[in-house]
Amino acid sequence: MQIDNINFENRKVIIRVDFNVPLNKDLKVTDDTRIKAAIPTINKVIADGGTAILISHLGRPKGKEEKYSLKNIVSEIEKNLGQSITFVNDCIGDVVKESIAKSEKGSVILLENLRFYAEEKAGDVDFAKKLSELADFYINDAFGTAHRAHASTSVIAQFFPNDKCFGYLIEKEIISVNKVLNSTEKPLTAIVGGAKVSSKITIIEKLIDKVDNLIIGGGMAYTFVKAQGGKIGNSLVEDDYLELALKIMAKAKANHVNFLLPIDTIIADDFSNDANTKVVNIAEIPDGWMGLDIGEKSSELFKETILNSKLILWNGPMGVFEMEAFQKGTVDVAKTLAVATENGAFSLVGGGDSVAAINKFNLNSKISHVSTGGGAMLEYLEGKQLPGIAAILN
Repeated sequence: MQIDNINFENRKVIIRVDFNVPLNKDLKVTDDTRIKAAIPTINKVIADGGTAILISHLGRPKGKEEKYSLKNIVSEIEKNLGQSITFVNDCIGDVVKESIAKSEKGSVILLENLRFYAEEKAGDVDFAKKLSELADFYINDAFGTAHRAHASTSVIAQFFPNDKCFGYLIEKEIISVNKVLNSTEKPLTAIVGGAKVSSKITIIEKLIDKVDNLIIGGGMAYTFVKAQGGKIGNSLVEDDYLELALKIMAKAKANHVNFLLPIDTIIADDFSNDANTKVVNIAEIPDGWMGLDIGEKSSELFKETILNSKLILWNGPMGVFEMEAFQKGTVDVAKTLAVATENGAFSLVGGGDSVAAINKFNLNSKISHVSTGGGAMLEYLEGKQLPGIAAILN
């Protein structure tokens, strides 16, 4: 059942959204990407004349911690939605039921943080049943948590055998990932960054069977460089993965995949924004120095490949993006991706720092799809069955 084909008039609709947004020390939202992403689904329900009951988690609270209360994000939701909403300081029980019963057509109700109850993460059936009793229809639109078998993301769906669907966001996520996985358009380029090979090994192995070009950046690049006998100084390395790195490169060669590593790197004598820096060949880093970003030559090399691609997947930064001195490589990739998309390529970006780079330079509208769930996107690309997706399809 597709959301467009359903009329929600007079229906009470529970929508699992992903409002796990970053807050600053004043408990103000610093990035509203996930809130914006949920608006079309909420609008569909209320425009039809239904009641939208929003459920989400925020952070990792230990019990009921005030700083993780969803009341802190009410004003941000109202700003994006363009109407006032009702906040209820619980997510199950009589108070919640009363508030929903009193609601008028087209109203939006936000319930308190699901993770104030340990039963949510535990996937407790009884807790899921209590949530299900609040509504007569269930929509899952929380892609960021679709890879978790929690009460509100997968267990609850069984109580709505014929009255459940994906929201627009998850629909778009699935279509975008499937486009990258199943398209016959060539060349397909994957850009994989981040600190460790170990955390991306499954996805790299999966991608080698699919892609024409595989670009490696970030801290994991130094493991590949060292595996080939390069000098990497004090750079991040996983010595347990040196042999595997060589196997990956051999598999890429056997599959005729163009395997690209950085050729130069910005090195620092300390892990700090104020460290002394210089640019060197990536395989010639002196002792006492560490590589913290890709250099200009690497950016140019990657740029040429990206601009010649029809499909591009990007996950993970090229350097220590959170420090201004070492974010240029990541920013260069983000800007190149925007140009490639403008030229007709399909681009899919997922993962915290990659998305942050896109947002920081307001390139959102210039990328085909920016995923709201880096972890879920990777698991989906790896071919894993995501509990939150399976619960709706079954």
